[in-house]
Amino acid sequence: MTEATAERRIADSTEATARLEQAFRDILDTRMQGVPILNAALSVEAVGLRDWQGCWLGALVTPWFINLIVLPGEGRWQAAPDRDSVWYAFPAGRFEFIAGSEPGLGPYHACSLFSPVQEFGDQETARETARVALESLFDPALLGESSPSRDPDGPGMSRRDFLRGAAATRT
Repeated sequence: MTEATAERRIADSTEATARLEQAFRDILDTRMQGVPILNAALSVEAVGLRDWQGCWLGALVTPWFINLIVLPGEGRWQAAPDRDSVWYAFPAGRFEFIAGSEPGLGPYHACSLFSPVQEFGDQETARETARVALESLFDPALLGESSPSRDPDGPGMSRRDFLRGAAATRT
């Protein structure tokens, strides 16, 4: 872990939630003002942040996207320049996250689930969608019948396939 990253480690889920939500509220109040893709029915909300492999894993709902998010915790952090790909392996498959960094938050990795989010009529539906997507990462059944022979270093699952699988498990 680099010294700069060590300064940005987040000690607990309360701190992770507060820093994540504040950083993206600041973006909403500044850079996103007047952007036509904003969904006025949604607000910035961190969903389900939990310790995962020494990092903080959760989802983030905003008026312009729903993303999976990984933040540095007390464990090993995959430092990467902004906009570079970082891959994470979950029981449901390998997923591409994009590195970013925001003042007050520090480095993070994001996997876009929905952007824009006009199809969500209310915060509760967006929150539940984020929660289900997050929980689905840990469902190995989403890999399909070929999962035992799947190459763990091979291509990851597309977000579309992941979300279709997540939706199929809810029916």
